[in-house]
Amino acid sequence: MNSASGYASRGFYRRSDKAMIGGVCAGIAEHFGFNLRVTRLLAIIALLAAFPFAVVGYLAAVVLIPAHPSATKPILDPDEERIRETVRRSPSMAAAEVQQRSRSIEERLAKLEKYVTSSRYSLDREFDRL
Repeated sequence: MNSASGYASRGFYRRSDKAMIGGVCAGIAEHFGFNLRVTRLLAIIALLAAFPFAVVGYLAAVVLIPAHPSATKPILDPDEERIRETVRRSPSMAAAEVQQRSRSIEERLAKLEKYVTSSRYSLDREFDRL
């Protein structure tokens, strides 16, 4: 796999649906998980610091980076969208939530395993067969 195909498989696109001008900042922010406002602020600072280079670079990005294929974008259910937003906002909080959920699942699994291996389970199955 060459670097171009690996780059394309990660889904780096301009986001015209969140665009102010060309959607480059929105695409960069989404791809790398940055805050969109901070990304735009950094682009403005780059524009002020190196005007001709920033303009040429931005225009090149608009031409070279493909637009997001919004027509083929899968519709996310509300839970998945909430999880993505939580991870974007605070990865450490999202990790803590995952740990708490996995502890809860492990506790439920331990209770289930204890019940299935108990004599009570065998007795309940015998009664169900009657």
